[in-house]
Amino acid sequence: MKIYNTLSKKKEELIPIDENEVKIYVCGPTVYNYFHIGNARPFVVFDTLRKYLEYRGKNVRFVQNFTDVDDKIINKAKEDGVSPGEVSERYIDEYFKDAAALNVEKATVHPKVTDNMDDIIKFVSGLVEKGHAYVSEGDVYFSTRSFAGYGKLSKQNIEDLESGARIEVGEKKKDPLDFALWKARKDDDEIAWDSPWGMGRPGWHIECSVMSTKYLGETIDIHAGGQDLTFPHHENEIAQTEAATGKPFANYWMHNGYITIDNEKMSKSKGNFFTVRDILQHYDGEVIRFFLLSGHYRNPINFSDELMEQAKNSLQRMQNAKSTLLHLIENENGTMSDEEKERLKTLQVYRHKFIVAMDDDLNTADAISAVFELIKQTNSYVKDGCSKEFAEESLALLNEFTQVLGLLQEKEENQVDGELEQLIRERQTARANKDFKRADEIRDLLKAKGIILKDTPQGVQIIRE
Repeated sequence: MKIYNTLSKKKEELIPIDENEVKIYVCGPTVYNYFHIGNARPFVVFDTLRKYLEYRGKNVRFVQNFTDVDDKIINKAKEDGVSPGEVSERYIDEYFKDAAALNVEKATVHPKVTDNMDDIIKFVSGLVEKGHAYVSEGDVYFSTRSFAGYGKLSKQNIEDLESGARIEVGEKKKDPLDFALWKARKDDDEIAWDSPWGMGRPGWHIECSVMSTKYLGETIDIHAGGQDLTFPHHENEIAQTEAATGKPFANYWMHNGYITIDNEKMSKSKGNFFTVRDILQHYDGEVIRFFLLSGHYRNPINFSDELMEQAKNSLQRMQNAKSTLLHLIENENGTMSDEEKERLKTLQVYRHKFIVAMDDDLNTADAISAVFELIKQTNSYVKDGCSKEFAEESLALLNEFTQVLGLLQEKEENQVDGELEQLIRERQTARANKDFKRADEIRDLLKAKGIILKDTPQGVQIIRE
């Protein structure tokens, strides 16, 4: 497998440190609200990377943090009249609900900042002792110029950065390029922890360095996140981690592209800011996931109702193909004929196409195309019926791909409620009695509900639009 490494600006073969295990750290959410569609993209993309590596036989140790100490959390707590801890725990719970709707698996470990405070303080102390950080009136800053490789991820040099840097009001740093590792408490009611520098709390960048090295080791295989994190967050992570350990922090850096809303950058000020919770009111979580995987992860992707409808329709084609095979499995019998065995061999080419696409920098767009090619070919083979065994083998191949993509994982679409079952039985009775007018009325009524009945030699097949 080759992946595009932001550090080298080129595709590189993925060679894990341990050939049997891939260690991945993905920056998680700041838990003060529901996560938005822009946050959802890295969650889905790198969950798919994990699924694919496991499909290829690798064990994956996958760490995604929760930032549960932040100004936004503190402000939200004041607005709601609750503690910061109550805010963060509430939205951690809500994260898991929305992530589950997108078929995003839980990480191996979901560390929280508040559970790792002793390790953070120890890490910062080590940087101070090595001369890479300094204390200033209770704050601790990383001395950016002490790290010779600063800018290597974002491909910026110190001189260019210096021209745009400035010291904000209230900051006590020596150099405009320095950044906070520890922030002194401003007032007595602010959440804080005791440290060698007084009561305070960690800066944003330090938490990921600490939790990555704690749970995955000093050098990891892949560090990933949204493109917006490349600078300064990931650049600062590299500086402070490599200054502390003297070793490379991550061998591969992966970043997904932005999401625009109707071709404009998403922002609260423009009013085009959508949480996944909002979108789930209109679309199934798998539709959202399909949409997020329909383009290459490094390219920008535009979110619009039109594109979501296209994703919905495309996913429905997948669901209908699965429904057809399930219907055949339920109603057919017998083992494969020699002709079917040859046909099954021809379907194996799509596994090769799928793997080639995914091996090429996680090209889910081309992988999805391979799935639809498989569906088209399979449909042509089973249109006049097939053996139960052939349907089972065809479904196993389809499931193999869709499980990697995290699609078609919900309850089977051919299940209907009691009212619909009654209408279907009534239509069958009407057809048997040659009451075609009533049969057509029921057909139209079901179609209005998004249900299409297809009469096959094996019985009535239910297809959802």
